[in-house]
Amino acid sequence: MEQAHSLLLNEEACNQLQEHQRAEFVFEWLRFLKKLLPADVKQNQKRLVEQLTAVLTSSPGPPTRLLLAQCLALVYRVGDSLTSSLTVDRCNDIIRSKDDSPSFLPTRLAAVACLGVLYEQLGRLLISSFKETMANLLKAMKSAESQGRCEIMLCIERILKGLGVSAVSCHRDIYKAARTCLTDRSMAVRCAATKCLLELQREAVFLWSTELENVATLCFRAFEGSNYDVRVAISKLLGTLLASALEPRQAIAPRPGSKRNSLEEVMELLSSGFLRGGAGFLRASGDMLKGTSSVSRDVRVGITQTCVVFVSILGGVWLENHFSCLVSLLMVWVSHARATQYPADAVSCRCCVSFILRATLGTLLGEKAQIAAAKEICQLISKQKRVVDAALHEGNMETRVSPADVAASQHVLVCALLELGSLLQDLSSTAAPLLQDTSIGMLDTVISVLLHPSASARLAAAWCLRCVAVGMPAQGAVLLDRCAERLNALKSCPEAVAGYSAAIAALLGAVQLCPLGVSHSKGKMVMTLAEDLLRSATQNSRISIQRTQGGWLLPSALSTLGPTVMEHHLPRLLLLWKCAFPLSVKDVENDLRRGDSFTWQVTLEGRAGALCAMKSLVVHCKDLLTDDVISRLLPLLSCAVALLNQLPSLIKSYGNQIKNAATVFRLRVYEILTMLQPKRYEAKTWHCWALDCMMWISTTLRNRSDHNLIIKEIALLMCSQCLVTAHFIFNLIVFSVCLKLHGGGSGGGTLEYDPFIIFEKQQEVPTPLPPASALTAAAVQLFGVIFPHLGIQQKYYLASSRRELGSEEVQRPALSLLLGALEGSNPLLRCMAAEGLARLVQVLNDPNFTVSITLMSFDKLKTARDAITRTGHALALSAVYRYLSGISSPQYLSACVGVLFTLSQDSTSPEVQMWALHALSMVVDLAGPLYHSHLEASFNLVLRLLLSTPHTHVEVQQSLGRCLNALITSMGPDLQGVCAVRTSCLVGCAVMQDSQDCLVQAQAISCLQQLHMFAPRFVNLASLVPSLCINLCSSYLSLRRAVVACLRQLAQREAVEVSDHTVALVKELPRRDNTQLGESEVGLEGALFSLLDRESDPHLCQDIQETLVHMMSSSAESNLAHWLKLCKDVLSASADSAAAAGVEMQQEEDGDRYDDSSAFHAKSESSGPFNNLRWSTRVFSMECVCRIIAQCENGDTAHFNMALAQEQRLHESADFLVLHLADLIRMAFMAATDHSDQLRLAGLQTLLVIIRKFSNVPEPEFPGHVILEQYQANVSTNLVLFISFVAIQVCSAWIASGVISDLRDLRRVHQLLASSLAKVQVGREVSNQLYNESTFTMETLAVLKAWAEVLNTITQLLKQYLYVWPLFNSRDGDEAGTAGPAGAGLLKLVQTDLATLSRLWLAALQDHALLTLPSQYSSQLPSTGGSFYTAETVEQARPHYYSAWATILHATALWLNSTGFIMSTSLSSVKSPEDVYTDRLHLNLGISVEFLCSPHSGDQMENIDSCLQALQALLEVPWPRLKMGNDQALSVELLSILHRLIVTRESPSIQLAVLELVRQIVCAAQEHVKEKRHSKETVPEFGEGRDTGGLVPGKSLVFGALELCLCTLVRKLPQLSPKLAGSPTGWGGHICSLSSTDCRLVTSALAILSELPSICSPEGSVSVLPTVLYLLLGVLREAVKGSVGAESGQLVPGILQALRTVLTSPMSRAEKSRGAWAELLRCALHTLLDSWHTVDEVTMLTSLTIFVLYASAEVTTVEPLQTCCIQTFRASLESKDPVVLSRSYQLLVSLFQGPAPVARPFILALGGCLVSQLQEVEKSRPQGPAELQAVQDAVRALEALVFAAEETHRPQLVAVLLPILISLLLDENALASAPAASRSLHESALGDLMRIGPQHSAVFKALMASAPHMKARLEAAVKGNQESMNTKAQTTRVNSKNTPSIQLKINFL
Repeated sequence: MEQAHSLLLNEEACNQLQEHQRAEFVFEWLRFLKKLLPADVKQNQKRLVEQLTAVLTSSPGPPTRLLLAQCLALVYRVGDSLTSSLTVDRCNDIIRSKDDSPSFLPTRLAAVACLGVLYEQLGRLLISSFKETMANLLKAMKSAESQGRCEIMLCIERILKGLGVSAVSCHRDIYKAARTCLTDRSMAVRCAATKCLLELQREAVFLWSTELENVATLCFRAFEGSNYDVRVAISKLLGTLLASALEPRQAIAPRPGSKRNSLEEVMELLSSGFLRGGAGFLRASGDMLKGTSSVSRDVRVGITQTCVVFVSILGGVWLENHFSCLVSLLMVWVSHARATQYPADAVSCRCCVSFILRATLGTLLGEKAQIAAAKEICQLISKQKRVVDAALHEGNMETRVSPADVAASQHVLVCALLELGSLLQDLSSTAAPLLQDTSIGMLDTVISVLLHPSASARLAAAWCLRCVAVGMPAQGAVLLDRCAERLNALKSCPEAVAGYSAAIAALLGAVQLCPLGVSHSKGKMVMTLAEDLLRSATQNSRISIQRTQGGWLLPSALSTLGPTVMEHHLPRLLLLWKCAFPLSVKDVENDLRRGDSFTWQVTLEGRAGALCAMKSLVVHCKDLLTDDVISRLLPLLSCAVALLNQLPSLIKSYGNQIKNAATVFRLRVYEILTMLQPKRYEAKTWHCWALDCMMWISTTLRNRSDHNLIIKEIALLMCSQCLVTAHFIFNLIVFSVCLKLHGGGSGGGTLEYDPFIIFEKQQEVPTPLPPASALTAAAVQLFGVIFPHLGIQQKYYLASSRRELGSEEVQRPALSLLLGALEGSNPLLRCMAAEGLARLVQVLNDPNFTVSITLMSFDKLKTARDAITRTGHALALSAVYRYLSGISSPQYLSACVGVLFTLSQDSTSPEVQMWALHALSMVVDLAGPLYHSHLEASFNLVLRLLLSTPHTHVEVQQSLGRCLNALITSMGPDLQGVCAVRTSCLVGCAVMQDSQDCLVQAQAISCLQQLHMFAPRFVNLASLVPSLCINLCSSYLSLRRAVVACLRQLAQREAVEVSDHTVALVKELPRRDNTQLGESEVGLEGALFSLLDRESDPHLCQDIQETLVHMMSSSAESNLAHWLKLCKDVLSASADSAAAAGVEMQQEEDGDRYDDSSAFHAKSESSGPFNNLRWSTRVFSMECVCRIIAQCENGDTAHFNMALAQEQRLHESADFLVLHLADLIRMAFMAATDHSDQLRLAGLQTLLVIIRKFSNVPEPEFPGHVILEQYQANVSTNLVLFISFVAIQVCSAWIASGVISDLRDLRRVHQLLASSLAKVQVGREVSNQLYNESTFTMETLAVLKAWAEVLNTITQLLKQYLYVWPLFNSRDGDEAGTAGPAGAGLLKLVQTDLATLSRLWLAALQDHALLTLPSQYSSQLPSTGGSFYTAETVEQARPHYYSAWATILHATALWLNSTGFIMSTSLSSVKSPEDVYTDRLHLNLGISVEFLCSPHSGDQMENIDSCLQALQALLEVPWPRLKMGNDQALSVELLSILHRLIVTRESPSIQLAVLELVRQIVCAAQEHVKEKRHSKETVPEFGEGRDTGGLVPGKSLVFGALELCLCTLVRKLPQLSPKLAGSPTGWGGHICSLSSTDCRLVTSALAILSELPSICSPEGSVSVLPTVLYLLLGVLREAVKGSVGAESGQLVPGILQALRTVLTSPMSRAEKSRGAWAELLRCALHTLLDSWHTVDEVTMLTSLTIFVLYASAEVTTVEPLQTCCIQTFRASLESKDPVVLSRSYQLLVSLFQGPAPVARPFILALGGCLVSQLQEVEKSRPQGPAELQAVQDAVRALEALVFAAEETHRPQLVAVLLPILISLLLDENALASAPAASRSLHESALGDLMRIGPQHSAVFKALMASAPHMKARLEAAVKGNQESMNTKAQTTRVNSKNTPSIQLKINFL
């Protein structure tokens, strides 16, 4: 195909191809030429025109001819247009040709198409030949077939589009021709004529002026027998004409007597068509009105759609201004006697009017206008109700108003109430002011309709109240109470009983859609009402039926509240059921002899209601269906089934008066039996019930009134197993009609057919079928449930009862049934027959039977010639192997493919083609890889048919699209390599994209989506994305779904490219003249937001949201400003945007960052690119803002660092989130101050996220401050406006953030928390009952958690400033809050309420502890509930406790820490203080331990941290430590849990907290051991290990701590493990780099290890000591070797401290263990000395010094250890490293100052070396700071040696020291030029001499006298020092004189 990509057709290559390939080649060339034609083609124009003309005369197919016409017109448009008239003449000649052969028809159609496109593109350039061409076309139309007529109409449409007003001379002629075609028998011709007239009306004014009535009449005729596409086209035409007549687009020449049309006149025109007969029905798209009336069903559908188009064209503003008049005129339709002559007609007309209202009010009006419309509707309802009231009061109360008097108002009320309910449900909380407006009295008005005489009006009012409860859940409980009160007051009124019981049921059904639920007390109230109604039902025969229905309606609705409610009422309900049915089956027979028709009517109503209550319980409360309950229900069901057999005789006895009640009763029996599993009831009854169902179905089939309904139910039963067939059927028009019309004469569904459906969970108005139709459906469903459980004989009996086949085997009658249906006239029945064959083959699993079925189908296809037989058996071939693991036989596959190939090419029967192609797509799916050998042929077939199938055969094109999709899926990733097949796929998709049918276009998009998944680089996004964007605003839901699904896939990987192509499309929009994208979107993202706002389909809305999320994930960080502005524009696009702007902060906006090219269309208004968006769309925009913040959190750190962001922005064009903080806060407050509750919650949630993410971001311009401080006034002021559970979270986060340090600024926010706490203290007894009791739990725990978070944050802040807990008990006034840091000020907010909070926190923790008990301990739960939950709401309360307990636990522990377990309040007299303290401690410990034993998932890190911090806070207090130390089992258990935790959690903070807690546990044990050792009752050797020294694992605290520390050390330093160190694959030879946190962990573990010997007995300490020393020295060895990385310096102090702790352990001096300790310590010292040759010599010297100083003399004075130690120090003194020397001298000072036995050997051995080194300093003075420090430290060491000597020997040593110091002095000549280090040494030595000399004056004088040179040197140094001091003093005085007396303040912070 690459050879086709040229300007001129490669004729040589084309001629070498086969015929079918040639068409594909030409089409591909034309596609390429169309893209290329904007280039200059004048040089090749002549040749190009010749080639195109040759294609024109070569019989091109439908897609090719349209593309050919476009290319030909473009050639003349971009090139020389002078010769275009020749082409026009050539086309006219072809059209005039007398050749009527079928082979010439494609050429003639191509000529017509070329004429149309030529005139469309060239316009007035061809005006000279216009009249001739038009005459030629109109003449040709008279003899043309349907394809020709269709093509000519489309051609004329294009001509009119190109010529515009220049074609006015032929307007009348065109109108006449189009009138004829508008009623053509071909639907395609009707569509084409409609399009032609639609284009004609742009310039032909007479169409919507003088000829308007005639055109309307013509359109009504065109609606007759039309299909969906025709109705859509004609309704668009007629709606446009009516809109133009009402609001003319251009001035009309005035004529005598003419006037402008009014709305009344326009609607009267529509009314004449709508009301000229009987009935109609409409659903969403329109193709579903079928009634029995003189007016065609299609006419009423079309008029309804026309009305919607008419209002949509006029727009939302017009609708808002004229709504009152419009709705009045619409209500005339629905209340007219002709429209409500029959019940089915009335239902259909109501649906039509409801659809008009929903399609206009729901989509065209903003929220403010919808509220105004709701007011109008309410006034209409009030007016109609007054009419009925007047009729009721005209006579006395005994006179009932006749149906004729009520009929005029009931249908109006139904439409108005249903639309009012939909408006209120959509508006949600935005409509709250509407309910509060007393001038309207909306609720009173709606409730008053509950007393209407008509059941339909009452039920509509009940549904409207339900919508109010769904939209505003707070109204649910209020309305329930009100209706219950009125029901009690008006029990004697039948209308009141029926109306208010229905309202209560509807309100209970609304609770399912309200997350907060309803109070359990309402359930008790409703159950009491139901019992009362049922008990009193027989007291008054006038209202018996109403009370019976209402009495059973209420418990049925009550079951929807779930098992937690119904379990308390189930005993009462079982008793009611028992009373409703006879005691036994015999009693049923006895009842037949009693009663009259009315009694039996009441009885049947009652039993039907009871059965419905059973059904509701089974559906909504399955957990309550225990074996006991089922056993009590089955006898009642047996009685009900027994009564079924008696119903015919009852009807015969009492006539049709009870027929409807009997039908409803049978329906309820079938429904409950279907819901119960067959195993629940006896098998012997299955046969009877199945036979009953079969008889009913047979009766219905004979009547044929519900034939389509039965087919529908069978389809639904098989839907789950027949997905492919169901998908195929769904796209069939016939199936759509069958599925949505609910039978030929039923007219649709309505609430009065089944009031018991009013409480089901759905948001749209339910439309139950009439009882007879519903019974048929229930019979089919029950039969499908029972039949699989029947035995063989029973199945055979049922089968033979349908067909008389003698004694044949069972499958024969079944096969006969299926084969008969396979050749039936109903297409849906044929599909189900094919499915049944597949199931039969699966069940029998007999290869011979399967082969016989396939051979039979093959034979039928060979011999049969009728389309029905061929279609059925073609589908059977593909379905037979569906449930046999697919097609596995190549021979069968080849035969099947051959037959289907032949059938799919039968152009004489499009129906056969359609079914064959669908069967082929199923075969492709079933064959799998086996089909690969047929792929190429299949692709060629599909492409050839796509290029040759006429556009009028849309169903064939749809099947081709499905087949192509299946082939692409079968090909899979292989498409990346097979070029020819891939090209065929792309060409096929291009053909389908050019189709006019929405389903074909959707299939094309789906195929391209599949191609993009398997071969993404071969899909051209530059052409795909623009087509997707253009179809994004299509009026067809299926096409929008396909577009958004494709965009979602593209956005997952190529979101940026998609956006770029969208921008390129925008720039070409004026040239393309396509404005479908709208005028208000900003980029593709804005288009998706607008589409999301308009859509109501849940699946499509979800896809749109996912697409936006994917695009945001890909580009939000790189295009931050664009996304934030987009979200802000969406948020502010409401009718109340001005009000929302009032809360905006006065911040300047950076308005020049955005590029206009990123918007679809720029608006000049300043109101933003969006208008009147719904609250749900704006809520999603706030969710997007939160997603952007979360995404930035995982990105560059500059997003949350103002200084870094400003710095990076100077060097690169980057954008950061912190720079948009003002916009973020502004958006949060705009949302939080909206009228919508949902949007307010979203705004508060966003504000909470902002506070948490930005509270620690510093303000670079004001050091010491954070960036959020500049918004503190706004946050503090506006938070007070909110009172909600999220607002409480925001308040606590704001207070705890530390942003504000001034207590006065926080008092307003604190007030909200304080008021919430006061509300909690009141308790649930006085709380309002608007919601479920679990709501009180949620609110209470939210408040307590918020206070707990504040306290936890204050504690953390105070710890940073080293504040202590006594601040909690401070009562010194405000000074304490202002003098300290911010935490001290915040602390005062908590102090006043801490006593109350602590009590509530403890209560909440007690509740949580009870709720976490295993199920086997559920009996221990309090029968009345807990402190904050009730017994009925246990399950609902658990999630609330689970989300709050950890924070509350931490706060409670902190409070207990602050009190020291000393209660300030008076203790209860029941328990002692000790018991109270113990209970509180065990409560906290129990909750913590229970959670830490099994933390559920990794996302519970915060809870783990809270538990650990709580335990730490507890163990900081002496009393809990005492308890912990006394209970060793508890300590060991806690250590075991902590060990598991440190192994399973890698978080450093968790591990550090665990080790800190272990340290506290060990500390508690130490205190316990110390106390026991000092007590008189125990021996001093008390401790673990006792006399044996054994430590029992699992019971020993020391062993547990050793395990935990060892685990920590080995995980960080695997070299410590002998196994790991010695293993060839271990880490022994590798450097394990430790971070600073790792070093802290290791240090903590060593500190714990060092304390373990102290809690052991002497024998136990000996057992532990080797392990402790091994680990200590091992870590020390790794640290000094440098194996831990650069952070080893952080380890050393901890190691040395731990070593010192071990050496000073009391067990080292205990009598029983002293010897063993000495031996072990000597071994350790020997090990240390053996490790001398290390990197870090200083650390080794330090550890050696610690050993020498703190170990006993028995350890260090033993030879040869002492000698080795001295030699080690002597070697260090000879080091050339000044740092080592300095540290050695420092350590010698410690040794010389130590005990005499320790110091003496070192003094004797190292003193001389020290003196000699100092004497050498005079010759080699220090040159740097390190050498200077070493000399100074040596002097200190010698000085320490001097003072360590005895008094008698000290003068001699001073005589050695003083000369050395004098030798360090410099003479006055050398001092000035000496290095800095030498001068510093000189000054240091002089200072030492002046300090030591006076102390030893005698020695000093003697030395000076004996050494004059020393004296002179010293005197010179002293004199020089004095002169230097005088000079400095004089300089200081001069500087002080020049210093100004007034100091300027330069620091204003």
